[in-house]
Amino acid sequence: MIDAFNEGVGRCVAPLLAVITFIVIYDIAMRFVMGRPSEWVFDITKMLFSAHFMLLAAYGLLHGSHVEVDVITRLFDNKKRTIINVLGYLIFFIPFIWMLIYYGWAFFERSFSRGETTYGMTAIPLYPIKGVILVSAILLLIQVVSVILKCIHTLKGSKP
Repeated sequence: MIDAFNEGVGRCVAPLLAVITFIVIYDIAMRFVMGRPSEWVFDITKMLFSAHFMLLAAYGLLHGSHVEVDVITRLFDNKKRTIINVLGYLIFFIPFIWMLIYYGWAFFERSFSRGETTYGMTAIPLYPIKGVILVSAILLLIQVVSVILKCIHTLKGSKP
């Protein structure tokens, strides 16, 4: 269920790159054809790309797309490698995600309560993109739980 949810999020968020591309093309056309660049495009594309990157993190974890340092682990058999992966998730990954959730919430809450906006000509609210940090951390946390459970099933010799 977790995997299906993050798969769905990934499939919904992935086309955001096309939207970003169209916005940039629009800005180029406005700049060179009409001689009037848009003030909002830089901030919006930066926020959309940030959301794209962050929201696809759990999707990347689901599909094993994150960078791994396997110089040492590739020397071990599958069982030991799985144990090392579980320990790595428990010791390093989950505490980092908890920190990201804790500070991400404070970051979002402060931005929302202050009505924080961009500094450009068009004052775009910043709390939505700061909220994406929190949402992506939660998605990563639930996905790592799924990955750990699959590893445990692998160690037991059963299918998840």
